[in-house]
Amino acid sequence: MSTQYESIRPATVYPEAFRVAAPEQPIGLQVWPRQPGVFIRHVAVPAGAESEGLGDNPTEEASEAGKPPHELVTGQFGLVPRWVKSASDARLRSTKLVNAPSESVTTSTNFRQAWLAGQRCIVPVMAFIEEDWRSGKAVPTRIARVDGKPMGIAGLWERWTGADGEVITSFCLLTLNANTHALISRYQQPGNEKRMPAILNEGGFDAWLGARPEKAREFVRAYPANWLLANPVQKGGRGREW
Repeated sequence: MSTQYESIRPATVYPEAFRVAAPEQPIGLQVWPRQPGVFIRHVAVPAGAESEGLGDNPTEEASEAGKPPHELVTGQFGLVPRWVKSASDARLRSTKLVNAPSESVTTSTNFRQAWLAGQRCIVPVMAFIEEDWRSGKAVPTRIARVDGKPMGIAGLWERWTGADGEVITSFCLLTLNANTHALISRYQQPGNEKRMPAILNEGGFDAWLGARPEKAREFVRAYPANWLLANPVQKGGRGREW
């Protein structure tokens, strides 16, 4: 279960790695459930979930304005499904909906609407945190790319509107089974199924965002273990540098 991750630093990495502008407001280094984070989505969004700042036809307006096809959006980490009735219920559910099992996104009442509506996104991270229980106690461990570059994790986003007009934009990470993964299988609680976030291949970012739902599953694959590096988190919140 990936319930904590490290946001992108420095801000110049966003345009270099993801072709989007850096966040207008700073995002905390460590992102936890119900805290603000950022995600990347198509400027063209499904009907009924209009893009903030764009009109009724965001695709045409973005094209005419010469804007990039993707945008960086700030939202809450922890999905709030559209069918949730109240803000208090949204707060309770969102902490448990930071991860969407890729195997059940088409059947889960929590994630099905977002998946079928094509509300896929990319969550830019420098690292994600897992617990190492091999010593008998939980040791937070930072999982990052060997080369130190950022990762784009496949995710889903949602826009919830309450009866009083309150709006919550939220997102979650897609995960997959990692019981046989050479690295991730060492972490998380013993006896539980091992899960890892669906890290996307850099060359597949555009295709992931634009794929039809029936084709999107093809992008959810285990990331090679030899491309990742694990380091215990030092006091102060970050693992050793490499």
